Amino acid sequence: MRIWTSSGNSVRVLLGAGALMLMPVAAHAQDVAAQDAAAPDNARDRAAAHGDAALDRLRRATESRKQDAEARGPTTLPTPSEDTRRRAFDGLRKRVTSPEMEARARNAQRQSVEALAAEQAAMAKRLGQALGLEAPDMDAVAGVRKPASAQGWVPVLFVSSSMPVTTLRTYAAQLEKARGILAFRGMPGGLAKVAPMAKLSAEILRLDPGCEGPACAMRDVQLIVDPLVFRQHGVARVPALAMVPGDPALPYCEREDESPRAVHVVYGDAALSGLLEEYARLGGKKEVRDAQARLQGR
Repeated sequence: MRIWTSSGNSVRVLLGAGALMLMPVAAHAQDVAAQDAAAPDNARDRAAAHGDAALDRLRRATESRKQDAEARGPTTLPTPSEDTRRRAFDGLRKRVTSPEMEARARNAQRQSVEALAAEQAAMAKRLGQALGLEAPDMDAVAGVRKPASAQGWVPVLFVSSSMPVTTLRTYAAQLEKARGILAFRGMPGGLAKVAPMAKLSAEILRLDPGCEGPACAMRDVQLIVDPLVFRQHGVARVPALAMVPGDPALPYCEREDESPRAVHVVYGDAALSGLLEEYARLGGKKEVRDAQARLQGR
């Protein structure tokens, strides 16, 4: 008895089934090959491609968020309605005023105006005294300087505005110790212009050359503009030193008709101590004795 019999129909059925099974496998192999052909060659290229795509998505998201923010933000101030404006002005008119606060404000304003006027008057007086245009305040300097009659002879250093400021400052520091006076023949720019002379005086007398303003500390030195004292002593060049008896800083209206003058006049671009020594050598030891002692701190 035969167990299995081969027939043509059976063979055809088996061949057809095998063909059907092979078709999906071939299609899958083609898809894998296509993907491998489309994919980058290596991992670095794949990472770069993914990174570019991520950056592109981030840029689009940022631009979209910025556009949304600009669209949502206000572009113009809202225009208040007439009712809102009326309520605002009514509130301003009905605000509660404080008489005490207004009185304090007026008092502070008045005090500031008075303080400014007093400061301006004091500065004008100091400037006039420094330039020799008015008498010095003897009550203010009574504890610092002796009266003119007790001083005997005063060292007067004849200078000019054409001299270097550093040299004038050095002489001012020395004359402060010797209680002397800086004398100018005239003012830079002429007697009609006080501002240049005031500026020069401040530059000479300031303790700190970099200080600016009326609060700067000044040297205790008299500075006068007196063409008469130049003419009396016949001073034709500077610097020059003369020991003048009395007070040569007095205004013209308070001077005597015959103002006393120095016996000698010493010329030379030297320190004050050297000029005093030369004056003593010429016979004026008595006149320069006190000035030399003060200059040396004795």
